[in-house]
Amino acid sequence: MSETLNHVDINHKLQESSPQEILEYAISTYDSIAISFSGAEDIVLVDMASKIKAGVRVFCLDTGRLHGETYQLIEKARQQYDIQLEVLFPDANAVQKLVAEKGLYSFYTDNHQECCGIRKVAPLRKKLLTLDAWVTGQRKDQNPGTRAEIPVIQNDRIFARPGETLTKFNPLANWSSTEVWQYIRKNNVPYNPLHDQGFLSIGCEPCTKPVGPGQHEREGRWWWEEATKKECGLHVDHSKK
Repeated sequence: MSETLNHVDINHKLQESSPQEILEYAISTYDSIAISFSGAEDIVLVDMASKIKAGVRVFCLDTGRLHGETYQLIEKARQQYDIQLEVLFPDANAVQKLVAEKGLYSFYTDNHQECCGIRKVAPLRKKLLTLDAWVTGQRKDQNPGTRAEIPVIQNDRIFARPGETLTKFNPLANWSSTEVWQYIRKNNVPYNPLHDQGFLSIGCEPCTKPVGPGQHEREGRWWWEEATKKECGLHVDHSKK
C-alpha cells in the first residue's frame, strides 16, 4: 500500500478521535516531529502535547513583523511548558533585498505572497526538511474557501524532502473556534491578549486587524485581498498540487 493510501486510511480511522488521541498517535509514531506554534489553536496543541510527553519539539516563525503581544506569548509558552521551543528566522539577505527594492510595505500594492515567501515559507521549508512529521492547528472552519477539506493526517508533498514522505497532522481539523476557546478557558491556557481586542486571527502586525461583529475570523488577515487568497503558503491545498 502506498504512503498516500496509508494516510487516507489512517485519516478515516482518526476522524472520530479527539485531538488528544490524534496528538498521542502522532507523537508515539514519529520521533522526528514538531508542533508549529503561532496562534490560539497552536498553544492548545502545545498544552495537550505537554501532557502527553515532556520535551515535545515546538517551533515558531519570527518574521520580524510580529506584534509585541505575540512575542510575549511565545515567551510565556517557553516558561510554562516543558517543551523544546525553537524560534526560526528568515534569511537576512533576502529580507534586506526585498526591502531595498520594494520598501517595507510592498504587499499592499502587489500581493503578500512574496513577503510571506521570504519571511515565513522559506524558513519553514528549511525546518521541515529536518523532520519526518509536523503538527499544525488548522481547522476546517477557519477559512471555508481554502481549508474546508483539511484532513486529520495528510501526506505533505510540498515541503517533503525529494523522494521522501513528510506527514502533516491537523488534530484540530474538526474542532470549531468555540471548542478551541472552551479548552483555553477550562485549562487556563495562555493566549495572545490581542484576541480580547477583536483580533480573531493574528499574523504579522501590518497584515492583521480586528474584525467587526459578524465578520469571519480570517477577514482580518490581508483584508485588502480576495478571500480566496488569504493564505501565506504555509498551508497549501495539497490535493490540487
